[in-house]
Amino acid sequence: MSQVRVRFAPSPTGFFHIGSARTALFNWLYARHTGGVFVLRIEDTDKERNSDEYLRLIYESLTWLGLDWDEGPVFGKCGGGDRGPYRQSERGAIYREYVQKLLDAGRAYEKDGAIWFKLLGERSEVFDEHRKKTVVKVRTEPVVIEDQIRGRVERVEDEDFVIVRSDGNPVFHLVNVVDDIAMGITHIIRGEDHLSNTSKHVHLYEGFGVAPPAFAHIPLILKQNGPGKMSKRDQGALIEEYQRRGFLPQALVNFLCLLGWNPGDDREKLPIAEIIRLFDLPGVNQSNARFDEKKLAHMNMAYLLELPADDFVARAREYFERHRPPDGTSAALSADKEYFREVMKLSQPKVKGVEELPAYTGYFFSDDYPIDPKVRDKVMAKGDPRARLRELSAALTTTSFSSDTTIEDAIKALAAEHGVGFGDYQAVTRLALSGTNVGPSITGMIRVLGRERVLDRIERFLASQGA
Repeated sequence: MSQVRVRFAPSPTGFFHIGSARTALFNWLYARHTGGVFVLRIEDTDKERNSDEYLRLIYESLTWLGLDWDEGPVFGKCGGGDRGPYRQSERGAIYREYVQKLLDAGRAYEKDGAIWFKLLGERSEVFDEHRKKTVVKVRTEPVVIEDQIRGRVERVEDEDFVIVRSDGNPVFHLVNVVDDIAMGITHIIRGEDHLSNTSKHVHLYEGFGVAPPAFAHIPLILKQNGPGKMSKRDQGALIEEYQRRGFLPQALVNFLCLLGWNPGDDREKLPIAEIIRLFDLPGVNQSNARFDEKKLAHMNMAYLLELPADDFVARAREYFERHRPPDGTSAALSADKEYFREVMKLSQPKVKGVEELPAYTGYFFSDDYPIDPKVRDKVMAKGDPRARLRELSAALTTTSFSSDTTIEDAIKALAAEHGVGFGDYQAVTRLALSGTNVGPSITGMIRVLGRERVLDRIERFLASQGA
């Protein structure tokens, strides 16, 4: 078997869609699984919609996801190769050469200023009721596609079709086939919505006297709610959104793998080396995959938990830097670096993504935090929370803050002394220190805030409650 060569061929006409990322990923995985070559080819013939900004976004998004390409435009450490140019806008002479081959072989002809591909078969004129005109129909044998995911598919083409428009620009069908021939592509892995094009492409391969590559049409990604394919307008559809929100690329890659493929068991979180080892086209599902941002967030949280503390803190600081308020001030970034680090370490097991950190940790960096009235009413209505706070405040003046354990032991001893439970101190203390009822462990919160802040906040809270 010859070396596998696959390609990803995006157009730089908009933001990088999660469906495009999944297509690139499946091609990349198959190349890595088989020891093949992953080619990046840019379909940039739409001069009106193309943008250098969107082109760079493709390169940056693929790089961020770790999908390095072996051949293609040079960007960073990726690209190069001897089958270029790898941008369709630079391949005009190649397309003209291939069109001339079809004209010379009698498989193409000019009509109405355009160039048409000629199907082989008996011809007849038929009045088309839908288009309200007479058209030439061609009786051809069905094109049989042995799709490596969808199985046997038959489609019939019964009309000649345009391959070069009257303005001289070649159409999608022609340039894709020509590029795949010239670049030696052995497997075409693309979205199911391209299956309807495949019969035309097979006819073109036949016209050039070249055996078609293997086809594998992957399932569509459906929007989170309701019917239909996920579009660029749907929430969660753009890769750069996840970069901006501080998601881990390895979590997103793992999640995307599971949109239409599974490893053959119940595992979901797998290292990329294991995914590469297991990935193969027969394991790709035929049924469409529904996008689930909650599942992605859970996956991201699982990867965040595994990050070394220093890596997590660095990512947190980078996120705070990128999302400074308009006036440039940031209490978190102005705080002592070791204090910032301790706050982030305490938060790491609790957040699903670094984007939650500013809201989650706000009260660590400012004494001006709101008291949630609903939480206050609920906490203050049970037992004698004011008494518990006064008792805890007195005990914490002499308690060691050296570890969570010393603080926990002090609270437990206090609870036993007054015949109450640990929880009787926990809820009201959390309310006084943070204004809410959610957050990291109460002992960790007390330790990181430090004795001075804790005692001051308890005193201010009690004063606000008339105690």
